[in-house]
Amino acid sequence: MGGLREVAASFVVPGPAGVAVRARLRLSDADVAVLCEVGVFLGGLATGDLAVRSRQRLEHDGGSWAVRKRELTGASSARWAGSITKATYDQWALARRGQARELVWLRGQIASVEARLARPLGAKADRKAGLARGYGSRAEWHAKSRRLHLLRDRLARVEADWAAGRVHVVRDGKQLARLRHHLDEAGLDAVAWRQRWEAARLFLAADGESGKRFGNETIRVTGTGQVSIRLPAALTHLANAPHGRYQLDAIAEFRHRGEEWADRITANRAVAYRIHPDPVRGRWYVTASWQRTPIPVLPLETALSRGVVAVDMNDDHLAAWHLDVHGNPVGEPRRFFYGLSGNAAHRDAQIRHALTRLLHHTRRCGAGAIAIEDLDFSDGTSREKHGRNKRFRRLISRFPTAKLKARLVSMAAEQDIALVAVDPAYTSRWGAQHWQQPLTTETRRTTRHDAAAVAIGRRALGHPIRRRTAPPRTRQSDGRGPRTAQAGPGTRRREGPRPRIPGPRTRSAGAGRGAKAGDQHARHRSGHAAEHGSWHQAKAPLPLSP
Repeated sequence: MGGLREVAASFVVPGPAGVAVRARLRLSDADVAVLCEVGVFLGGLATGDLAVRSRQRLEHDGGSWAVRKRELTGASSARWAGSITKATYDQWALARRGQARELVWLRGQIASVEARLARPLGAKADRKAGLARGYGSRAEWHAKSRRLHLLRDRLARVEADWAAGRVHVVRDGKQLARLRHHLDEAGLDAVAWRQRWEAARLFLAADGESGKRFGNETIRVTGTGQVSIRLPAALTHLANAPHGRYQLDAIAEFRHRGEEWADRITANRAVAYRIHPDPVRGRWYVTASWQRTPIPVLPLETALSRGVVAVDMNDDHLAAWHLDVHGNPVGEPRRFFYGLSGNAAHRDAQIRHALTRLLHHTRRCGAGAIAIEDLDFSDGTSREKHGRNKRFRRLISRFPTAKLKARLVSMAAEQDIALVAVDPAYTSRWGAQHWQQPLTTETRRTTRHDAAAVAIGRRALGHPIRRRTAPPRTRQSDGRGPRTAQAGPGTRRREGPRPRIPGPRTRSAGAGRGAKAGDQHARHRSGHAAEHGSWHQAKAPLPLSP
């Protein structure tokens, strides 16, 4: 393959498995007081249950789960206890998955550093031999050797925790807990941090149950938006409705997916709710979530039957171009810009707006699929991979790859648009090499990102990306047809380099290599030596004797 890695096959991304919508609750002071008291009480139970589960480590089983649930049921209720134990299990399992990913990352970092330390200073990488590049200076080599010891110590600790089943978790998140020691950098004071801490430790979440009224017996939202909660056994004195319930004065109105939510609660299908505050804005929200019926994944040929809109994702815009089923660019390239400045909510809104415009453009083009690269930047911020290119590492760090893909999957499913993921290998390089100049005209300036979008679309459609260089006009066709013919979609290794044909590059033989190389006269069509030899005047004829 000439040093090129194998290109993975394209595939259709499955649709989302769940849905979550949010509505604002305009609570009264009495509602806020009751919710805070209930949330603090249940939050204390959840914190204690997480501590018990963490101490059990790998000895946990179904019996110990039942024991924990019975203990929580006496202080709250059976449904509250089920929600608490499920949340505890999810957080413990998430911490274990994080440990597994950290182990893989640490081992990869150690292997990379060891490979570079074994190379001489300033040595260049050799991909064919599988050799990494050496460090640039003795000081860098010494610093990396010290880092190697730190990575090995950290790996030993994580491996010990993994073997023992020990996890390090904080119920409201480690980031908020560590922020307590850096209030000046975050622009907060102790009071503001305490409000966020207490708001994060509230527990007001209940899983749904199909067959129960409105799909949830613990936190109930009726079709008119009336919200009521089942109070724990220790707080039944706060009830203002029958059966130990507290009904809020606020009305929940789900504007997004409201009809789908209404259909579920009308049919008494399970809907999970979570009531949570936003201490920064001083607001309260209720989030409804439910599982969707799995939709069969379309075959790749069916998804691409009407063409594709290929997208090259960048840190500030999406470069898109519509391609027909034959892999030809149609129309003009489009760019959908977004900003990554401001807080998380602003960045999320910018991404949603850009993806909305992309989906509208796809529907106008009549295409049934969007092609994107299957990017994975989990190791993209490593200095061992990108060297001293700090600017590039920062660019990859702020690139919202996961958020873009997650948003696009959920939003495209609502528009009945398939999402095709392709291997990102060489798309930018080959796109710029083979498509940027041919697609540039006097009125259109094609960028590298536009050319990369064309390469992504052609790979999704099963066409090769690289184009053969056209020969001279007089030799564009020979006995086997045009030389610019592309390999078929079923041809194996069509993405690889063409085999090197031994012999001269041109049809004419080189100097001294022809069949008549020894005959210098045969190299000329007429005259031979008379044409190219030196000219001498012949002597005058002798006079005739008398």
